[in-house]
Amino acid sequence: MLTANALRVLEKRYLRRDGGGLLAETPEELFRRVATAIAEPDGRLPWRGRRDPGATAREFHQILSSLDFLPNSPTLMNAGRDSAQLSACFVLPIEDSMEGIFDALKHTAFIHKTGGGTGFSFSRLRPKNSPVRSTSGIASGPVSFMRVFNAATEAVKQGGARRGANMGILRVDHPDILEFIGCKQDLAEITNFNISVAITDAFMLAVRDGSDYDLINPLNGAPSGRLNAGEVFEAIIEGAWRRGDPGVVFIDRINERNPTRHIAEIEATNPCGEQPLMPNEACVLGSIHLGHMVGDGTVDWERLAAVTSSATHFLDNVIEANHYPLEEIAKVTRANRRIGVGVMGWADMILQLGIPYDSEEAVALGGRVMSFIDAESKKASAALAHDRGAFANWPGSSWDRPGGPVLRNATTTTVAPTGTISIIAGATSGIEPLFALSYVRENVLDGDAMLEVHPLFERIARERGFHSDLLMRRVAEQGSVQHIEGVPADVKRLFVTAHDIAPFWHVRMQAAFQSHTDNGVSKTVNFPAHATRDDVRTVFLLAYEQGCKGVTVFRDGCRDKQVLNVGAALAPRVTAGTVPATVDAGAGNDPGADGHTQPASPAPLLLRIAPRPRPVETTGSTRRVKTGCGNLYVTINADEKGPSELFTSMGKSGGCASAQSEAISRLVSLAMRAGVGMEAITKHLRGIRCHLPVYDGGAQVLSCPDAIGIAMQHAQRRAEENGAGILAVVDRDVNGAMPRGSGGSARQSQQVEREEVALRTATRPAGGLSCPDCGSTLAHEGGCVGCYTCGYSRCS
Repeated sequence: MLTANALRVLEKRYLRRDGGGLLAETPEELFRRVATAIAEPDGRLPWRGRRDPGATAREFHQILSSLDFLPNSPTLMNAGRDSAQLSACFVLPIEDSMEGIFDALKHTAFIHKTGGGTGFSFSRLRPKNSPVRSTSGIASGPVSFMRVFNAATEAVKQGGARRGANMGILRVDHPDILEFIGCKQDLAEITNFNISVAITDAFMLAVRDGSDYDLINPLNGAPSGRLNAGEVFEAIIEGAWRRGDPGVVFIDRINERNPTRHIAEIEATNPCGEQPLMPNEACVLGSIHLGHMVGDGTVDWERLAAVTSSATHFLDNVIEANHYPLEEIAKVTRANRRIGVGVMGWADMILQLGIPYDSEEAVALGGRVMSFIDAESKKASAALAHDRGAFANWPGSSWDRPGGPVLRNATTTTVAPTGTISIIAGATSGIEPLFALSYVRENVLDGDAMLEVHPLFERIARERGFHSDLLMRRVAEQGSVQHIEGVPADVKRLFVTAHDIAPFWHVRMQAAFQSHTDNGVSKTVNFPAHATRDDVRTVFLLAYEQGCKGVTVFRDGCRDKQVLNVGAALAPRVTAGTVPATVDAGAGNDPGADGHTQPASPAPLLLRIAPRPRPVETTGSTRRVKTGCGNLYVTINADEKGPSELFTSMGKSGGCASAQSEAISRLVSLAMRAGVGMEAITKHLRGIRCHLPVYDGGAQVLSCPDAIGIAMQHAQRRAEENGAGILAVVDRDVNGAMPRGSGGSARQSQQVEREEVALRTATRPAGGLSCPDCGSTLAHEGGCVGCYTCGYSRCS
């Protein structure tokens, strides 16, 4: 069964469209298209026992249409179509020459265009200020070239659906490491990259001992200076605490467990860090919905084994069906045949089993489940090797040992982030805990929002008699039940969310899955806003001690552009809606046919916001901004409740520019009086480009809408500096009551004021970010930012 939300995602990003942009396939047809295309290699490979591709297509269609397994997005998007580039993950080498750098840049554009993400090690590039003999100049260093790659990524959209994503990695012993660590502290810099420091075992020993360590010049491998390891480690911690970057990858550990190390060392990973790859290598990933692998209160091991076997076969076939963007990538990928069978819906599984996420029982089960998947995938890979042969780089690999299994694939398991495919499957993301028990899907410009509560929690609340509209509203306000009266203690213990869970348990869970995973495990350690640098330090050290291959942290509110926010304080205005919850994925897809029934999604709740009336008198200021159409004068006024209206006037009167600016100002005014925060409005205006960009006082103004956004940002900044100004709201006492003399009943006024404040909070959450495509709130999970409403995602 596909939820209504899954259908929206499929329609927006996956389903085929005709030349006029109209939908040309259904979800059922998508699943059949993908299954048929990926089964096709079974009819042409030189097998010892040839298989019928028709039978294979039916097998693949079953695991796809039941949502038991879904491959990475490029496979769903492109299989069976002209642009059949099917891999999500690539690593490209960057050689220390102008030709090598710009060849990598060109290849990156090809990959991003077809939906892949790219990882790079910039560690081979000579340090900043090194001599360049060919030009008698000096080198600009790795970070300068990261900016070049970032700008190119900005210009290329992946398959017309999303911008490309990159991982930039630099070894901790590179002479430019301190510049690299700080390169993303300005949020406007290198926005299309995640960054991670490649940390060596020698460095971690120096951190432990408090000693200095050598910096190595990549040009000659010779020492070129020393730094104190503790000070560098603290710089990494500071950056991660302040902005969520950099993460860390333990590069020596990755190579110790690299089965094809005899061919090449691994230098980098894909954008989310879970897939280490050799230079010029690609990998295909897919995830099993663990929430579907539960029956009668226990894990359905038989079903899990069958799905794992089919998934392994599916991903190995993808390697043959794939159209690689470069011949060198095809060569390396087919020689290693790395695949990554992973999971999603882990939180769904343990909730159904009644196991809290932050418990020894959950950690132990996580290890058992992943160990089982790893073993079953190896059985399936050995069966494929028996028929098709081992991967070409088998001789000399770590698998090439007496009495060991002969495998078709160098690796078979990876735990990836599953932002968009988990929306399609109706699953929680990867091995992440619940982010919130309820969250809001909203379009801030329409003023509409839907409140969604976790279906299992709502079902338990009804069955045990503590369900009420008031309680659900309180859950919406807090996103968690830990401090809500009326919820039984055992229910609170079970329904813990990401911010309820101590960081220790996040790392323990990642380590449990990592111990039985060939490649890496994508996991974000979520911190509350009040977390300290010591908390980040503890997580980094624990991840190293527990055997993880890397770790990423994210402290709530650490970026101006933050991620998934709960439905905070929308509850006072929420009423029941009638949007349908689920719809069949396709003909013959009866969820009861195989013994599985998916919990029905709750009917979404619809919020409509009415703008407050315009007061008789307002005050404000006017700012002049130069645009390509002439000077634009932007006036922003406020009443006693905050920003209330915006007016524009063009230096050149009349024409489309004046009309459009007036239309924008009216809509902005309406949004302001409806409680929409200025940050949310500004985000949708800034960056809009027209054909006449200009410079105003050294800053570029891209268009009239961009100019309005600039004026709003200046107004916000001035208000924040003054501590009041146009962002001031009604003074109230500590209980939130209206000041005396404001008129009306005290209780009634207090409730009205709280509702208005709640609406402002909901539409402009502290440090929050709305989706650039649909305006809904976003989630930061597994190293990615994703939208649960429209499927927008990016990994930076």
